[in-house]
Parts: sequence; C-alpha cells; structure tokens
Amino acid sequence: MKTLGIILIVVGGLMMAITGFNFVTEEKVVDLGPLEVNKEKNHPVQWSPIIGGILFVGGIVALVTAKKK
Repeated sequence: MKTLGIILIVVGGLMMAITGFNFVTEEKVVDLGPLEVNKEKNHPVQWSPIIGGILFVGGIVALVTAKKK
C-alpha cells in the first residue's frame, strides 16, 4: 500500500505540472508515381489538473493509512 501511495503522489504531481502533450502522425494525401504529398496531423492529448490533484490526495491518504497499520 505504501508503494501505491508513492506512485499516486508522483503521477498526480506530474499530471498537475504537465497537463497534456501532442503527437504527430503523417498521412499520405496524394501518391502519383514518384510524386508523393504527405500531411502532418497533430493529435493533442490533454487532461484536467484536477485529476492530478485527486490522484495526489489519494496517494497521501494511501500513505497515511499504510503507516497506521
């Protein structure tokens, strides 16, 4: 339970500090023999910092309850 609490605290802190990221993929738009046109497409992945705060508090609760036992 102690390691779960530490993991939740770390993940929650990171989720509050970094609220998202982007990754890019390439799509083939036109392919005419030797001529090829590609398009880069951004895919944003974002989450609310509130979720990170909930995980952070849950990790603290898990640590406190693990020390009482």
